Formats: sequence, C-alpha cells, structure tokens
Amino acid sequence: MPRPIEKRPVRVANCSGYHGDPAYEMYRQATLGDVDFITGDYLAEVNLANNAQAWRSGKHPGYEPTAWDGLEQTIDVLAQKGIRVVINGGALDPKALALRVKALVAEKNLRLSVAYLSGDDMYPALGPNMPTTKEELRHLDSGNPSAAPAELTYAFLNNGGKPVPMVSAHAYLGARGIVDGLRRGADIIICGRVADASPVIAAAWFWHDWSEQHYDELAGSLIAGHLIECSTYVTGGNFAGFDKYDLDELVAPGFPIAEIAIDGTCVITKHPGTSGFINTDTVRCQFLYELQGNTYFNSDVSAHIADLRVEDAGKDRVHVFGVRGTPPPSTTKCAVFYQGGYECQLLLNAAGYATSKKWDLFEKQLRHFIPELVMSDLETLEFQRVGVPAQNPSSQLESTTYLRVFITSQKESAVAAAAKAMGNISLKHFSGFHASLDSRSAVPRPFLAYYPALIKQSDIDETINFIEESDKIVSFGTGHPPQYEESGIRDNYDPENPQTYNCNTKEMRLGDIALARSGDKGGNLNVGFFPTNPNHWPWLRAYMTKDRMRQLLGQDWRDSFFIERVEFSHIHAVHFVIYGILGRGVSSSSRLDGFGKELRGLPP
Repeated sequence: MPRPIEKRPVRVANCSGYHGDPAYEMYRQATLGDVDFITGDYLAEVNLANNAQAWRSGKHPGYEPTAWDGLEQTIDVLAQKGIRVVINGGALDPKALALRVKALVAEKNLRLSVAYLSGDDMYPALGPNMPTTKEELRHLDSGNPSAAPAELTYAFLNNGGKPVPMVSAHAYLGARGIVDGLRRGADIIICGRVADASPVIAAAWFWHDWSEQHYDELAGSLIAGHLIECSTYVTGGNFAGFDKYDLDELVAPGFPIAEIAIDGTCVITKHPGTSGFINTDTVRCQFLYELQGNTYFNSDVSAHIADLRVEDAGKDRVHVFGVRGTPPPSTTKCAVFYQGGYECQLLLNAAGYATSKKWDLFEKQLRHFIPELVMSDLETLEFQRVGVPAQNPSSQLESTTYLRVFITSQKESAVAAAAKAMGNISLKHFSGFHASLDSRSAVPRPFLAYYPALIKQSDIDETINFIEESDKIVSFGTGHPPQYEESGIRDNYDPENPQTYNCNTKEMRLGDIALARSGDKGGNLNVGFFPTNPNHWPWLRAYMTKDRMRQLLGQDWRDSFFIERVEFSHIHAVHFVIYGILGRGVSSSSRLDGFGKELRGLPP
C-alpha cells in the first residue's frame, strides 16, 4: 500500500500577549502571509480580578476590548482566507464577546461559526468568601514540603473571624474543550481563562487529529504555545541580549508564528519583512520564561522538557524538539483573588553626600512617629532603598536615589495613620529632602490579594457553546482527561562532577558571558541562565549552584525562601525557582519588581 501523505505543519500565529497589545496585530498576522490559526493571550492573572467586581455590578463588559477590536478589524479576512481564531479575550464573560462577534458575522452575512468555552469561572462554587481553613482550598505549592508559602499567604485567615470577600476564582483550562469546538465546526472560539498555551495546543491537536493520548505530540505543541504566547518576547522583546543588535529592529518587533509538525516538533518563525529577529538565543530566553523546573504542566499533558533542543533552521527560523509527554496531573491551577485590604507607598528622594545615613535617619523618624497601636495593625511596613548615587555625578539626577516606603493593612485607617506620620517629621527631615509625584501616592487604596490554589480537574464543568440563529445556545460537555499521572516532588540538584578550574582568573560581569530570562509564578520567581559561547557551559553549570544563587541575591535573600535548581544540558541552561521571594505575588507583592522581570539584573 502506498504510504499516506503526511499533513503539512500547521501555522499558528500569535496576535496578543496581554490585553494592551495593539488590536491591529490580529489583522497583520492574517494579512502579511499565510496562516491557519490565529491565537491570542489577553490575560495576565490580575486582569480578571481587576474587572470582576465592576462586571458583576454591570459596569464592565467582561471581555477585553482589544480582543473585540482585533476581530472587528479582521473578520472579513478571516472569512476570505479560512483562518480559524482561538483567543482567551472573552475573559470574565466569553459569552458576551461571542454574541457580539456573532452579530458582526450576521451583519456582514459571513459564513463563520462562533462558539465560546465556559467552565473556568469557579467563583460560584468557591465563593463568595475565602475559606476559613488552609485545607478547604489547597495552595498551589502545598505538595512541596520544602517550600513554605510566604508569611502573608494565608492573611485571609487573620480577619478576626469575619468573612473575607472573594473577588474572583478562575481555573486554568486545557485544550480539550477548544478541540471539541473545532471538530464540531467552530471558526472562532472565544475563551476565558484557558492556560496561555492551550489555544496553540488545540490548533495543532485538531489539525493533526491527535488522540487524547498522543502525549509526546501534545507536549511538543504545549512548548510551541509557551514560546509564542507572549507575543514579541520570542522575536526580540524582553531579550537580555538586545544591546548587541540594531535598536531600530527592536522598536516594533513582528509577532511570532509556530509551525507545528505532526510529531509535535515545531519551527518558531515570523512573517518576512517584519522587524525583530528570531534565533536560538531569543528562543532559549523565552523558553526559560515562567518555568517551574523541568516539567511543564497543562490540563491535558505534562511536558518533560529536560532534553529540549533548539537549532537554527534559516533566517528567523528555529527548530524546537526533544520534548516528551505523559498524562496530566489530576489537579489544575485556580487563580483566586480576594479583598486584601489597603496599601500606599511613599516615594522620597535624596541627593548628594551621605545618602545611606539620610535613609537611616528617615526610617528611624517614621517608625518613631507611627503610633504603637497603628504599628500593630500594619501587615507590611518596608523601607526599600532604590539605586546608588554616582561616585562623581555630572548632574543632580545622577546623584539622586529614592526610598520607597510600602505600607499595607487590612484597616484603611491604619494605612492612613502610618502615612500621616510623615507630617510629624515636617522640617525635622535630613538635608536636601524632597519628594516626587507618583500614581500610588500616600492615599490608601484598596488592593486585591492573590492566592494560587489547586483544584481537581474532575470538579470543572467545561462546556463548548455554539451560538446559532436568533442567538440560540447549543452546548456540549467536553469531559475530562482519560487518565492522570501525579507529578511528585520536582527535581532539584546541584551539578554532578562539576569541572574545577585552577588557572588565573579575572573579574567580569555575568551578563558579559551569559544571557538570562526571569518571570513570576505567583509568589515564586524563576530565572534561567545560558552562556553565549557554548565553550563556557562547563564553567557556568559548575559556577551557578544553589549556594551561588543565594550569594547573588545578597540582601534580597531570606532564610524562609527555598531554591530549586535543574539543568537543560542540550541548550546549556541552568534554571532556578526561588519560592516565596515575591510574597503573595501579582497585585499583592511588596517588591518594586513584583512580577520578577529583573532578577536577571543580578550583581556581577
């Protein structure tokens, strides 16, 4: 018998990495070349929570406006070229966006089927208040006995027995519901909180007609989705090696495309003629972004990525392969936000001589004038010194650093009283004291606290819903994975048999010989490093131990933190997860860099 013709790779173009990416990028991805699918990720973890209260009170549409704008601009091209779209821009109310898109399709008399995915909103099941014990809603890291959650992780239990209102709770869905919708004929599928890579997995799963148990293939497509989900992060954006390239190329980089083959391997590329660039360095950087060790979990598959490989495959083309898959865990992540209390920050400047002593004096003064009863009500009072004055400044700005005073409490009155204590210092301040304007001023404002939870996949009622004529809704339950495989404790090791060096050395900055990428996962932060010269790999893996990471963190290190370390030997990368360094994480982190983007800016 003749061998069946193997279906070509599916071309999946990303048009959004968050809700602020321009809507016209969907149109550009559809018109600058041939693609089969357009996917878009519009949701950072806090997006949903920020709008949830307004949406429930009828003051917000529930979906992301840029998602609608992109579809409105592109709908004619989608119909003409037969491009399918899967996006999570439905956010809180994917049905509302789907209805609006269906109305646009009808107005233009286009033959496009519109569906939306539901089941991610767990607020009706878990709300309206936060649990009263830790056991009622397990923390994401509860299975790791070495990683104790940050001190304020369970702050909602310390409210004097009063209920703490939950604001939102959204489970991270996989790709199976989207695939079911595509198989039933959907051209446009609007999702809420699916995992960032799930639309890409679904596109490849549907295109190649994989089964639920093609785990290696699903795992490969998961990593393809991970690489393109953050829009230009793989085409030159957020790239540690940017300074070696023409800056004009990085002003407006083009958005990426993943060409996913039937075996799950992929080529990461972009439309010809667009700015930016794709090479093994940009791909390695994006691969290391927001990982947690050498297994990447999705609701449909666990991707084992220790043997991942990348190879140049031509101009702006990188081949990615070596991923292995196994069944998914029985649980998935659920992002929960609740009313955390009130916060404010003070930003104060100092210039010139003896800056450190100036901040010492100010901290003593503020602590002195905050009443003891107020101090006992504060959850956070941090004095963060930002910057170091130049040794021989050529302007006042080069001589200026600032102090960030960050204050939180469950009581608005306590935050207001702590900030008001500034007035008692009045003209007692240090020499040259001055302040600057800032959006988070000394006025207390409510903030949302984040709690990443684990929920059972079997507790999720995932449904694909088609909008028929006269807005009739026809729904289909999409079930659950056929089998699960629990993950166990993550790998964590220092280098085996590291190479030793007994030669003359010289001091240099780590960034001169290595590139890095860091990001956040709730209260945890990840960072990966790889050398620009492969000959430096034996040295880097020997040098970058867990103890070395503690040393490099310097004064940022706390003994309550926990470090995991793994290696990706084929791409010459060392990867760390630092548990607890971002506190509660996201909107409730007290760090200046609450999303962990600049940990790669470590000391030399």
